[in-house]
Amino acid sequence: MPPSKLITGLGNPGEKYARTRHNCGWIVLDEVAREVGPLYESEKWSGLLGEKGDFGLFKPLTYMNRSGIAVGRLLRGLDCTPADLLVVSDDLNLDLGRIRVRPGGSSGGHNGLQSVIENLGTEEFARLRIGIGPVPDGVPGRAFVLGRFTRAEENVLERVVAAARDAALCWVAEGEEAAMERFNGFGRKNI
Repeated sequence: MPPSKLITGLGNPGEKYARTRHNCGWIVLDEVAREVGPLYESEKWSGLLGEKGDFGLFKPLTYMNRSGIAVGRLLRGLDCTPADLLVVSDDLNLDLGRIRVRPGGSSGGHNGLQSVIENLGTEEFARLRIGIGPVPDGVPGRAFVLGRFTRAEENVLERVVAAARDAALCWVAEGEEAAMERFNGFGRKNI
């Protein structure tokens, strides 16, 4: 029986991108996997999968800008709908330390989210956005998102990832309204 909910984290494969700002979706998904069980590689679905009870985890191994291809294929293969999906990604428009759960909306210029939207044919799926901003003056956005966190940022990130893990698990257990109410204020006082 397929899972009734699916959490997917967006990121780029390869050591070059590990622990970069753009891979926050994968960093959070790995933290969720530590709570629920290991991920295993699936060539059929072009990613890493894990499952516990009635929900699954998916880390697409396509590059960020093509994430939607693997996510769409998996959703159709599992006979899930976009309403069953939570996508975890970085967000330049949120300050580092903030997280935000949303029921849908535009890509906000995020190419991975745009790929998911295009492949699902809808913006109506939940998102868990991890703040990585603001971009320092004079630094190109692409260089910033593909850069690694500083030591000080890593200290903040550790707490944010733990909260994002809890938000994702709350979304599974209690729904998006509960996750939004409980976690959308995180980062204002917690960091």
